[in-house]
Amino acid sequence: MNPHPPVCDHLTFDATDNGDGTGTWEAMAGARTGDPLLNRIQAEMDAVVVWAGSQAPGPKGPPEEGGEWDADIGESFDAGWTTLTLTLTGPWAWGEHCIGCCRSSGGPGVA
Repeated sequence: MNPHPPVCDHLTFDATDNGDGTGTWEAMAGARTGDPLLNRIQAEMDAVVVWAGSQAPGPKGPPEEGGEWDADIGESFDAGWTTLTLTLTGPWAWGEHCIGCCRSSGGPGVA
């Protein structure tokens, strides 16, 4: 089953060309700790990872372990605020395709 591209109402990605044919795409979003918005942000991030995996150029994992692409969702806390960070890494054309297919229903969307 091939999932549909995710809707990204809370995520805007910044791309970095790593100079070796690969890239890094990062999105951060946050809310007050305990705010239900965090669940929606987490769901968007999870959907992006599933979409990226469905478009995978090869195995998931760090390059040093034979992976072609990878994804990491991190969480940090500061003064009652929770920030979630999604980082995708992989071949440049794959990442641009994956992020470029994300849709917005009126939120920040994808840069």
